[in-house]
Amino acid sequence: MPNIIETSGLTKVFGSNGMSVHALRGIDLAVSRGEFVALVGPSGSGKSTLMAILGCLDSPTEGRYRLDGEPVEGLTGPALARIRNEKVGFVFQSYNLLPKENVLRNVELPLLYAGLPRKERRARAFEMLEKVGIPEKATVLPAQLSGGQRQRVAIARALANHPALLLADEPTGALDSKTGAEVLELFCELNRQGNTVVLVTHDPKIAALASRRVELQDGLVVREEERAA
Repeated sequence: MPNIIETSGLTKVFGSNGMSVHALRGIDLAVSRGEFVALVGPSGSGKSTLMAILGCLDSPTEGRYRLDGEPVEGLTGPALARIRNEKVGFVFQSYNLLPKENVLRNVELPLLYAGLPRKERRARAFEMLEKVGIPEKATVLPAQLSGGQRQRVAIARALANHPALLLADEPTGALDSKTGAEVLELFCELNRQGNTVVLVTHDPKIAALASRRVELQDGLVVREEERAA
């Protein structure tokens, strides 16, 4: 299968004048279309920094990164934002929903940035809510939802632009175990439907759901494991 993610010698250095921190020290990573990959490692291992670069929220200091075949390591500003909106869907631990907008409007947001007409935005957003199992919540505000329902809204929003890559950063961290298990099953189902998923987690039980586990330590990939069939 063609690779969605290809990185070579990816480094990230924060700071300067003798106070620099090497968050990534040369990451070589390939993720195929349709894979489910878990990024694991202790705090400070570089997981979140790598996730930010993979999602085009940040640029590497050095190295090469191709996203869905397109070189993005040198892009900044509007060019990086365009790739991010077209190619990547994000799911965060804290949901990042707009509190004063209803559920449907929250899901529409990336479609608004993409310039889709209002009627098409509404139809696509409602389709995504159906996909995650909460179409009846379209007109309510995020504050009226449970944590699990808010995360489903966040997933629907992440899927709205049919991204090449779905990135999830500790997506069950704010949920109880039962609700978290339901959200993880949704990720597994989305992957079975063909979505490429890269998930950051510190929980080995969650990582075990992925088809491949990539372990980071001190800014390096130290181990990769395929899940037994």
